[in-house]
Amino acid sequence: MTRRFGKALPPQPVREEGIKAVRPLDAATIIIWRKRGCRVEVVMGERTGAHQFLPHRYVFPGGRVDGLDARIRSASELRPAVAAQLARTTRKGRGRSIAVAAIRETFEETGLIIGEPDPLPHRPAPAGWERFFDAGYAPALDRLEYIARAITPVFRPLRFDARFFLVESKGVVGDLQGSGELENLDWIPIRETQDFELANVTRNVLSYAEKLIEEPPRQSKSRKIPHFKHLQGGRHTLILQ
Repeated sequence: MTRRFGKALPPQPVREEGIKAVRPLDAATIIIWRKRGCRVEVVMGERTGAHQFLPHRYVFPGGRVDGLDARIRSASELRPAVAAQLARTTRKGRGRSIAVAAIRETFEETGLIIGEPDPLPHRPAPAGWERFFDAGYAPALDRLEYIARAITPVFRPLRFDARFFLVESKGVVGDLQGSGELENLDWIPIRETQDFELANVTRNVLSYAEKLIEEPPRQSKSRKIPHFKHLQGGRHTLILQ
């Protein structure tokens, strides 16, 4: 496996002066984790150079919300606490679409299924979900724990309002297999990621996720979720929402 350490990377694109800032698109990503002995490993891969957004940076699987995500049947719904946490920063029903997108994108990029047996196996698979449903599963939204939010800064030409979810590998089915979107896809010990090419927000969210894995919080509808807000110089400040 080839990994990029300290190599010269292409600069991130910057919005041209005089061009109006673009509205961020809803997106979702999942941190799938497992323990091996005393170390915690997460699924990550390197975005190819063909990507306009974060090329050659290591990321968690994820992507933007699709219009069809709102209409996908599921094997279970979001836990009430998670649904309430998402609802505080998005319109009614949008939280479910974001969660569905997280599971869809994760499957497309890694082959890993976050699902349970399809409750309506006699019905046709939704468009774009054929391989997922043909395996006998429907999305299991109750497996997702919502842990963080980050919005791409206004000076980027492509922006996302990303929600980060956490899932233990015990709730995942299938073998890790890339689709070509992420190179060097693998289970990576969190301790080793300090030498990886990560966006600052990815590094901050990963550090926060590690704390939650070691000391799981008490889930409640009122639990505040950190929004990692970008500051000048690449730094972030944490705002609880």
